[in-house]
Formats: sequence, structure tokens, C-alpha cells
Amino acid sequence: MAQQGTANGGERPKVLIPEKVSPDGLKLLQASLDVHERKGLSPEELLDIIGDYEALIVRSETKVNAKLLQAGKKLRVVARAGVGVDNVDLETATKLGVIVVNSPQGNINAAAEHTIALLMATARNIGDASVSIKSGKWERSKLTGVEVKGKTLAIVGLGKVGLTVARAAGGLGMNLIGYDPYANVNLAAAANVEIVSTMDELFEQADFLTIHTPMIASTKGMISTAELSKMKKTARVLNVARGGIIDESALLSALESGTIGGAGLDVFTSEPPQADDAASKLIKNPKVVATPHLGASTVEAQENVSIDVCEQVLSILSGQLPRSAVNAPIIMAEEYRTLAPFVTLLERMGSLYTSYFGPSNSAQRLRTTFDLTYEGTLASTNTTKPLFAALIKGLVAPITSQENTNINIVNAELIAKERGILINESRARDRDVEGREGYSASVTLRARLDPRSPSASRAPRQDPFKDAAGNRAKKLEDQIISGFVSNNTPYISRLGRFSTSFVPEGVLLICRNFDEPGKIGTVGGKLGKAGVNIRFMSVAPIDEGLKNNGGLSADASANGKENEALMILGVDRQVDENVRKDLLSEDGVLEAASVTL
Repeated sequence: MAQQGTANGGERPKVLIPEKVSPDGLKLLQASLDVHERKGLSPEELLDIIGDYEALIVRSETKVNAKLLQAGKKLRVVARAGVGVDNVDLETATKLGVIVVNSPQGNINAAAEHTIALLMATARNIGDASVSIKSGKWERSKLTGVEVKGKTLAIVGLGKVGLTVARAAGGLGMNLIGYDPYANVNLAAAANVEIVSTMDELFEQADFLTIHTPMIASTKGMISTAELSKMKKTARVLNVARGGIIDESALLSALESGTIGGAGLDVFTSEPPQADDAASKLIKNPKVVATPHLGASTVEAQENVSIDVCEQVLSILSGQLPRSAVNAPIIMAEEYRTLAPFVTLLERMGSLYTSYFGPSNSAQRLRTTFDLTYEGTLASTNTTKPLFAALIKGLVAPITSQENTNINIVNAELIAKERGILINESRARDRDVEGREGYSASVTLRARLDPRSPSASRAPRQDPFKDAAGNRAKKLEDQIISGFVSNNTPYISRLGRFSTSFVPEGVLLICRNFDEPGKIGTVGGKLGKAGVNIRFMSVAPIDEGLKNNGGLSADASANGKENEALMILGVDRQVDENVRKDLLSEDGVLEAASVTL
């Protein structure tokens, strides 16, 4: 499944950046990619040019909607230099196989520090005091605040930002409680956070309440009138997460009625707020300290997120996995390094199946139900998502136009479902392949016959190796491919009924023939006359386990032959159809399939 770092016949992949990215991030990209900075583009201008680019890097201003994604025919990755991806249509991106990445780590400290800044500002009336003194007033008694030492900070969401806030607030002498059904209990305890069992306990005890959850369906409007009514009249509410988690109308009413004492807000449902909406009224309220979404706006955070997403863009365009894909499973870098050579193997196995067992080389139809078995060390891996995706890509690529083969871990399951492909994955933990030919893991792909297909309901007397027209067909139960990896190189160890060992790459000519003297010379001679150069050759006998158990094909039985073999030849170019037919006319050459991997 790995793709090369260049595209379009060797040209460097193009990256479009319509918003600001740090100089260091740009340098990373410019070393190997064609980077176009185009700030100030209108939506129409962006739509006109997006079709030329493999990657798009944005912040929050660019709206990456379905129309834009569909116009980006070459797009492989959209990178959001920040945490939220509200401005990206994730559903459409997933359907199109476009990986969407963000940078959830780069602004953790910045967001936590801004939370503490708002906490202190609301506690000590910093906003009003600054405006007052700038206007020439000296209102000390009116602007008396409270100390935070000994007060209770209630934290909703104990992820990285929430725990960083907790550690900082703990240094100020605050008491810490938190609510998060998915919290890491050990990390919370290390930050001196007492986890409460219900949110009601949180509201009742809080002197300050801070929100650190994502904006999803279950958190939208999570804190509204009912929740605010349970709080102390002196409590302050802080939000440096996402606008809309707190119901802005409810918060405004609570402040105006004296239900709570104040609020520190950095995020709003509509940014910038619209005139006369609830957010605008909140900003004007004297009990509110407001900032224009500055949580990640530090020099350090901007640099961190830019470098992070630029590194991920480089990784994806070179065929690797991202660290922070929003619409793909998270796979650790170390685990992916282990899986990477098997990703290549599975894609080649899929392509080999479709090309070798397909209608162009056989009278049979391609099957769509497969058993995929991982053996040895592969059986204990935490995830096989990249392997599944690689197989789907391999199966589909030979029969799909190039512009429609953007298949990866993002959309592989969707593609399989749309094409009616069913993969039954299993792990053979009880099989030990350690030491076999220098490898410790192997994979077997077995295509199962659909009981509803015409091939499964043949008349009892019909030759099972020929279709109704008398054309030769491969033995139905032998659509099996096995492979392994040795020294990071993929090998095929079984093809149909034959044991083999060859590297699945380039142009291959695969001949099934009677295993008798002279066949290698005959095939080599015909290829030589056609100007086809043989780069390597491997002869594959019938698998030992099959020799005494149905190893003979109908062709062999009918001709009184004891055995068959496969010749796998690596050649320097495609074998002309006339040459292939000429080979088939030779006595004893039963099949000749040309395969490109």
C-alpha cells in the first residue's frame, strides 16, 4: 500500500497552503515537496486550483467542504494546523480516502496556560480593572477579587489539557476535582485530582469550573440552565475548549440573574460572534472576561502545530501512517514499522489474486469472499487495519481506473462494502512458523466460492476444470496465495496448489505446465524469439501435502501425467497476447498468465 514520495511521473507532490504556516514547517516541506503558499484565496479561487494538489494545509479559516474535497481529485491528505477540525467535512473526506490530520499535542500547554490566565482574570477582575484605570479611574474597592488558594477547581475532561491545567492550579494551592468517565485514574491521582462519580457533585462543589472536552454530539450544550443552577452564586465558569459546549443563552441568563458569579470565555458558537447574538451579549456582560480564541495563540504553539502537521503530510505522501489521523485508527509508529513490509506483501497478494485468478487468465469469475489468516508473530499484533486496507487496495487496483484507487486505512472498509468484498480475518496463534526459511510470520489468502455463483452449481458430470465452452479453468478449491517477509522483502510461498518462493514485483509470466523435461527451454525459446528478456525464473512444484491428496488436475489425469508445475518468470516487459497464445499451443503448457505488480 505504500506509495512513493513522488507522483505524476516523477514530479514532486504539490502542497497548497492558503493560511499561515511557520517558517520551520515550510522548510520541512520544501525539501522534498512542491509547496505553494496562496494566502487570501476566495472559496471560488480555491475550488478552481485544488485539483492540482496532493495535500492541503489549513488552519481554521479555510472551509474544507464536500464540494472542495470532491474537486480535489489528487488530494491524499488535509492537515489542520490545530486541534479542532470543525471546518473539514470528515464524512466526505473518509468516503474519498482523504486522510485528515490535526495536531492535538502542539498547543496543550498554551491552552492550559490560557485557562489559568482566565481563571486569575475572573478571580481578580483583571479585565474591568484594566479598562477602569485606562479611563483614568481608581476603583480599588469596587474591584475587590478573591484568592484562588484553597478554592475548588472542578475540571470536566481529564485529558492532556485538563491534567496540565490541574497541575498548574495545584501549584496555586487549589483543591482539584474532576469528572471524566474515560479518565486515566493513575494520571489523575498523580495530578492530585479527585475523580467524582457524577457531574452534579462537580457543579455543587466548584468555585471555578473549567471545560476540556471535544465538541461532539454528546457534549453540545452539555452545560445549560439545569447544570448552572446547581452551582454556587460565587462560582466562575471557564471555557477554552470549544464554543457551544456551554449553552450561551443559558450562561447569559445565569450571569444576569446572579445564579453564578462570572465567566472567562475564549471560544464561542459563532466566531467571530454575530451582532446581537448570545455570544456578543456575553462578551459585553461586565461579569465576563472574554478573549478572541487565543488558547493556541502563542509563538511556541503555532510553531509546534505547524511542524507537527507538516511532518505528518511528509509521512503520508511518502506512504507512511500519520500520528494523528482524525478519520483513521491510531497506530503507533513502532507497530507500523513492524507491519510495513507486510503492508507491501498484502497489497501484492491482492493484486496477484485479481490478476492471476481473474477472468483474463481463467474461465472463472473473481470471488469476493476471502479468508485471511495471520500466522506466527503477526497473530499477536494489536491491529491489522493497515494489512486489511492493503489487501483491499491490491484486490481492487487491477480492475479500477488509477484516479479511483485512493484506498487506505481511512476508506478501505467502505470500499470493500461497496464492492461486495467480504474479508474474514483470523489469527492462527497455535501455529509456529519461526525459523521457516528465515521468517517468523506468514499470511494466507483463501478465496472462497460463493455458493450462489454458477461455478458452484455445475452439473455433476461436467469437467470441473473446464467451463461450458470447454475452456480450461483453475481448480476451484485452489485459489490460495500465501506469503511471508524475509529481511523486509515480501515473498510468495504458495500460489494455488504450488509451493514456491518468489518476490512479487514487476512483470511476471506464470505458466502452468506438465512437470517434464524440456518445458523450461521451450518457454524460454519462445520468449527469446519475441524479444522478451527473462530476469529471473522460479519453478514451483505441487505442494507436498497435495501430491497424494488430489494433487493432479483434470489436465494431468486426462493425459496420464503424474505431476504439474508452475514456472514463474520475471520479464522485462509485458508479454504480447500473441506470444501468450503461442505458448498455450505448445504441448504440455496448460496456462500462461501475464501479471504486472
